[in-house]
Amino acid sequence: MPLPLSIVDLYRKVLPRTNCRDCGFPTCFAFASMVVSEKLPIANCPHLAPDLVEKVQAELDEQYAQGKWTKKDLAADALKWARERASSMTLEAVSQRIGGKITEENGGQYMEIPYFTDVIRVSERGIFRMDGAPLGRWEQVFLYNHMAQGGRTPPKGIWKALEEIPNTVSKIVSMREQVETPLVEHFRGRREDLRRAAHEAGGKDLGDSAQDADLAILFTPLPRIPVLLLFWDELPGEPFGAKAKLLFDVTVTEHLDIESIIFLSERLRQILCEAAG
Repeated sequence: MPLPLSIVDLYRKVLPRTNCRDCGFPTCFAFASMVVSEKLPIANCPHLAPDLVEKVQAELDEQYAQGKWTKKDLAADALKWARERASSMTLEAVSQRIGGKITEENGGQYMEIPYFTDVIRVSERGIFRMDGAPLGRWEQVFLYNHMAQGGRTPPKGIWKALEEIPNTVSKIVSMREQVETPLVEHFRGRREDLRRAAHEAGGKDLGDSAQDADLAILFTPLPRIPVLLLFWDELPGEPFGAKAKLLFDVTVTEHLDIESIIFLSERLRQILCEAAG
């Protein structure tokens, strides 16, 4: 009996990994997650040979009947994959690349790294907050992916919007609908609330003249990954509404893949909205 096909297996071994969106999903990984966890037909990918579709669908039908890789396992599957990506590197090597610091305590070795206004600890056991509490699974996935990909190049101070970064076409809508539009809806007419929330999240106010925006806030959620939030508020009688825009350093793709850029953006939006109430 073949082993159950996980989301990662399907993504790596079966799908074309072109993120063409012909299946109706923004990425091949997103499509794989729906096939494995929601029983979406593998034939919905139009770029697979019929004999491969028949073979894989038979394997999937068998594991559906056994209840394997159900929806509750999505985060666990992604976390396992992310940990595997980072497992071949030593903490010392990772620390040098992404700006962490190696510490030792009670005979154990850790890498400490600033994360927004907190500091997290990474060890062979996993990723934890300084008080020992584990981070959520998806947040751990994001951080492991950064550890696996993180380059050495420091930020250059050259800013780009998501649409200016290669291979992000499929994510532009996600950025607008899940990050920028919610920020506008939450902070329209509340510029000072946004300023205070940004301060609580560790943001540095660059003043109201930076980038010709009403508000420009620089965040450094991770040592080598700055994010610049620009906000234009609406004014009575003016034809233009409020607008929010996230900009990333030109080096961002050396440190994060596209999915991770979106996750970080959504996390920043969540932190700001929660801080403002």
